[in-house]
Formats: sequence, structure tokens, C-alpha cells
Amino acid sequence: MAIPPPPPSQAQMPYYPPVGFYFRVMVPGISGANEGNFQEVSGISATITPLEVKEGGENRFTHRLPQPPKYGNLILKRGMVTGSSLIKWAQQGINLFTFKPVAVVVSLMTANRGLVASWQFVNAYPVALKVSDFKAQENVIALETLELCYDYSQQIS
Repeated sequence: MAIPPPPPSQAQMPYYPPVGFYFRVMVPGISGANEGNFQEVSGISATITPLEVKEGGENRFTHRLPQPPKYGNLILKRGMVTGSSLIKWAQQGINLFTFKPVAVVVSLMTANRGLVASWQFVNAYPVALKVSDFKAQENVIALETLELCYDYSQQIS
């Protein structure tokens, strides 16, 4: 009777990049069954623009110094949800200029609901709220787009 070979270790298994279509969005303090169901999340970005400083007396030399990062706005898109507490929160900020910043967490998931990675967006508040165009000649779902500004983001897993 032959002994079967040991199962391959994690180091020997081929790597497959995670898929980008299974994710969840959590907004603490905003409740509702469909509040975190979004069809699209974009704007997860950070860039550093170097500051060019000319050296005194030697104008041909410049030093490129790093500056603090700039973050893009987080854009959340989903089918329109009536009676949404998330949209009420956004409307309160935009229409009444009363902001209650929250920490939004976006998590990328595996097909088995396992966690791949999460990003936290600190002190997020609404800066834009859009509803898709209504067109009688097209049979499409009405979409709402929420754009959030935030202080900084960090990967938390």
C-alpha cells in the first residue's frame, strides 16, 4: 500500500488574484437591510505629488521632496433604495450643511465570504449625491451615486 503524497503547502499552490465583484460596504451608525449593497465602489486611491525646490545659488539643481498624500473621493453606486437612512444622512449633510463624519469600511471578499482585504475611510462625509437619468426608451434600473470625501484611508487587514 503506497503512502499518498502530502497536500501541497500554501507556498506550492498557484496564486490566483482575488476577484473584484464580491465586496461589502459598512457605514457605522447607518442601519437598514440594503444600506451596504452597492453595485460599484471606486476612488480608492492615494497619490503623492513631489514638491520641487530649487537649490539656492544653483538654479539648475532641484530637489523633489515628498508631500503628504492626497486622497480621491470614495464613490459608491447602487440601485436606488427608497427610505434609505444612508441617503437621508447624505441629504442632511449636503442640503442642511450639517455633517456627521463616519468611518466607512469597504471589504473585498472571496466567493466563500472570506475576507481578502479591508480599507477604512476615516471621517467620511458626503460631497455629492446623484440620481441617474430617467429615460423612457431604456429599461434600466434607477441608480444613485454617493460621493464621499474623507481625511485619509488605511488598509486594515
